[in-house]
Amino acid sequence: MILVIDVGNTNITIGVIEGKEIQAIFRMISSPVRTSDEYGIHLCNMIERRGIRPESIEDVVISSVVPDVMYPLNSAVIKYFQIHPITVKPGIKTGIRLVTANPKEIGADRIVDAVAAYTLYGGPVLVVDFGTATTYDLILEDGSFVAGITSPGIRISARALWEDTAKLPKIEIRKPKSILAKDTITSMQAGLVYGYIGQTEYIIQKVKEESGLKNLRVVATGGLGKIIADETDRIEIYDNMLTLKGMQIIYEKNK
Repeated sequence: MILVIDVGNTNITIGVIEGKEIQAIFRMISSPVRTSDEYGIHLCNMIERRGIRPESIEDVVISSVVPDVMYPLNSAVIKYFQIHPITVKPGIKTGIRLVTANPKEIGADRIVDAVAAYTLYGGPVLVVDFGTATTYDLILEDGSFVAGITSPGIRISARALWEDTAKLPKIEIRKPKSILAKDTITSMQAGLVYGYIGQTEYIIQKVKEESGLKNLRVVATGGLGKIIADETDRIEIYDNMLTLKGMQIIYEKNK
């Protein structure tokens, strides 16, 4: 049984995996950064609430895009689980090749998603992660990670609307019944969701055009990705567990 910990800019997602099955999932916010004892106690309490003994965890894998979290989180795993975690970083075995201009700039989350999509669904594949930022990463049939596109996430766009305008309220991000909005809230929802659908479809179209990959498969993941994936046929697969699955695959390659 392994513990996988994905540290994102907004949330820390924790999964307990036995074999290839995800047994439990937990989330905590990424900020503020906690002490090693706080991380350790939180982790132990969460898995114990699901009837899983901390002693049954054999290994821990960490993927992080928040450097400040790494030292206390690593220390927590060593102190409370007596395990030195496997960290997703340059040099780790992944099964894909990073052939971009500066491979060290590619975030651990993008590498993990690319590994999962390529391993589970084959290549060429475009991985779309609707996270704090929305990323589009292209992996070829031979496993080469060759290009990436980054845009503001849908929550960042929504926050900009209500924080940078005096009279616009905070809203629930969801697709309204019609783009022909008749009030402020639905007009904001229409602009955000329909606008994001349009952005997603256009970027996928341009990637296919410029890469010449007519058989390119598109796999999406990320919290609000379901809203977008349900509204476009350009996304073939939506897999909300893609990141955790990728960490399990990387563990198998490195254990």
